[in-house]
Amino acid sequence: MAAHKSTPRKTRLMRKLKQNSPVPAWIIAKTKRRVRSNPKRRQWRRTDVRVG
Repeated sequence: MAAHKSTPRKTRLMRKLKQNSPVPAWIIAKTKRRVRSNPKRRQWRRTDVRVG
């Protein structure tokens, strides 16, 4: 990937970075462990980020 990224591409990458976070502990506690994993979680080496 290019070192100099365009602004729209950068914002899309930032959004994917935020989506990749785990579920917060307080949500796990609030839902009594019903919500434990983030289905949108992505591993940087395995899954490709589809941003144009």
